Amino acid sequence: MKAVELRFSDTNSANDSSGKTWGLDGGLFWVVVAGVCLSVALLLVLFSVLHWGLVSSILVSAVPTAVALIYVFGFRQGKPAGYDNDLLDTCLNGPGLTPNAQSTPQHPLASH
Repeated sequence: MKAVELRFSDTNSANDSSGKTWGLDGGLFWVVVAGVCLSVALLLVLFSVLHWGLVSSILVSAVPTAVALIYVFGFRQGKPAGYDNDLLDTCLNGPGLTPNAQSTPQHPLASH
């Protein structure tokens, strides 16, 4: 019997998708889970160990979950890759070279 040679070709087998969990892209699910776990641990420490009131413990311990949700839905979910890093870079260093920058650069020592 003659051996048949298999043909090898590159294909797009959807390995570029990181999947979804609970409707969240890629590993964003873990950011939310980490925020919730941190909130529960903080609630236990504030209420049981430090004997804070229940309402004040809940309000303070909700902060990690709120921060995680704001980060996920405000800066990552549905945004292009690197959006959060680019936004942070723009906030820290300014807009840099943008289409709205001055078209004629001025010398820094020129008097107005």
